[in-house]
Amino acid sequence: MTELTVQTREKLNIVAVGHVDHGKSTLIGRLLYDTNSLSDGAIEKVRHISEQNGKPFEYAYLLDAFEEEQKQGITIDTTNINFSTDKRDYIIIDAPGHKEFLKNMISGASSAEAALLMIDAQEGIQEQSRRHGYILSLLGIKKVFVIVNKMDLVNYSESVYNEIKENFDKFLSNLNIYPIEYIPVSAFNGENIIAKSEKLDWYRGVNIIEALDLIQKEPEPEDKPLRFAIQDVYKFDNRRIIAGRIEAGILKVGDEVTISPSGKRTKVKTIENWPTPYDKNLISAGMSVGITVEDEFFNKRGEVISHSQDKPQTSNLFNANIFWMGNKPMVKNKTYKLKLTTQEVQCEVFSINAVIDSSNLNASGSYNEVKKNEVAEITIKTREKICFDEFADFRGTGRFVIVDEFNVSGGGIVLKTDESLKNRVLDPKNTNFKPRPRLVSRNQKEARLQQQARVIWLTGLTGSGKNEIAIKLEKKLFELEKTVCYLDSANLRFGISSELEFSESGAYEQTRRIAEIANQFINNGIITIVTSISRYKKAREVAREIIGSDDYLEFHIEAAENVLKARSSKAMYELEGNSDSEMYYEKSEYPVYSLYIDDPEFNHDEKVDLIIDQIKNIL
Repeated sequence: MTELTVQTREKLNIVAVGHVDHGKSTLIGRLLYDTNSLSDGAIEKVRHISEQNGKPFEYAYLLDAFEEEQKQGITIDTTNINFSTDKRDYIIIDAPGHKEFLKNMISGASSAEAALLMIDAQEGIQEQSRRHGYILSLLGIKKVFVIVNKMDLVNYSESVYNEIKENFDKFLSNLNIYPIEYIPVSAFNGENIIAKSEKLDWYRGVNIIEALDLIQKEPEPEDKPLRFAIQDVYKFDNRRIIAGRIEAGILKVGDEVTISPSGKRTKVKTIENWPTPYDKNLISAGMSVGITVEDEFFNKRGEVISHSQDKPQTSNLFNANIFWMGNKPMVKNKTYKLKLTTQEVQCEVFSINAVIDSSNLNASGSYNEVKKNEVAEITIKTREKICFDEFADFRGTGRFVIVDEFNVSGGGIVLKTDESLKNRVLDPKNTNFKPRPRLVSRNQKEARLQQQARVIWLTGLTGSGKNEIAIKLEKKLFELEKTVCYLDSANLRFGISSELEFSESGAYEQTRRIAEIANQFINNGIITIVTSISRYKKAREVAREIIGSDDYLEFHIEAAENVLKARSSKAMYELEGNSDSEMYYEKSEYPVYSLYIDDPEFNHDEKVDLIIDQIKNIL
């Protein structure tokens, strides 16, 4: 018996935005017409209406014809407009009014992977054009084509096109949007829509259809890193089954995973399923399943399981864009409930950074509240640490709703926050702080430097040789053309920590400060070497949490007692066994790299080579 296989065509969602009367409806109508996406009846109706009005064929009327077809039961509507090319199917997301546009952008149209932003060549860049660009940046839509329309009204002038391109580039670059292409067109005349135009022979780029077909579609959810939101934990005989939904990625038996926000690590033992066709060894995005793990941790609803090498962010502070639908305004310092995946926590608005009225796209001058139908850039603070992702990277773990007095009153998406604030928990006493995004990311800096930034934390007692190793390690990395920084805790003691006492509390604070500085360096793409006695394991755990467990590489330089005494003054170690003595050291409970020194005259280069071998995957 021959099996029939059904091949599904790729689909891409595009949002079309633009100032009133800049030709958005005409362009969409022209795309539908030129790609034969309309019925003959719809075209004839528009032709008849145009003739009655004494006008040439009006492509903008085709959207009205779509609405009529929808009433007749055809699956096309005024919001989602379908057309196809030889390569794939497209859905253009379009809403007729500003209020509906913004509401759809937050709730539904945020699924768009790319955008067409219209500008009238004759009128030029308008305030609405800038605001639409701003909204695209809030939604994390970076694949943008600027369509310079009505080129026929400026005699297809190259200088007009170049002026618009130069001025709009300056504005969009501040929003971290870099258009793929500025495409000059005349939508009404069909110039540069599906074929090159002789009247625009100075333009060497692609036409609109070619541009759309060049867009690289985002990876499917199963091709992204794992995100498994825990729904509940069930007890069956001797098994504790963790149930939930796979938001993204693939999970297999034997995979090492991290449970966030706690950071606990374990391995997948089994995949448990009910009467379904699911594979018992592999599950993927979209599936609701159960698993068991090797370690008996206390797991709970709201935690997110990921692979250990690519975890979600964890913090109690993040930037967001929200559309407010509540009858009562959203205000600062009021307690709301936030729902993100299966997490439900109390939260409050820490700061209101910008507000736009969705009915007219006007920016508010007062940031004390967010009224109904307004879009706002806000900073949210939750009562406890949660895990999340930037919406542009993970839609499932990057969107949330806000509940006010038992009513869902707002929907939002998580925006980009500076990498240095990841894994942080805000001190409630800090009331004047607002996290700020950067236009250059850590990944971009690492790509430029051709390295992966990490903190190499060399810990060990005085006389262990960690400083000599660090000096040689810095030189070796420099010779390998790596950008590297060396932080010596002894030198920092005379600077930023000069007021600290030589006590246990002083040692804790010194370790914390070093970690904060190191964290800033790696978030600028720099490999950072730290030498610090950091004798207390709790202090090192704090450093590891500040820096992030994936970026923190701890090397314990452990030397024999006779080596320590030979390499340092005997007076330093005369109080052996006492917690106040220099001999006291608490080993870490998590896995660390260990270098053992048993000779006062040990070979520093050999130890450096061992470290290089351990970190070669980041070089």
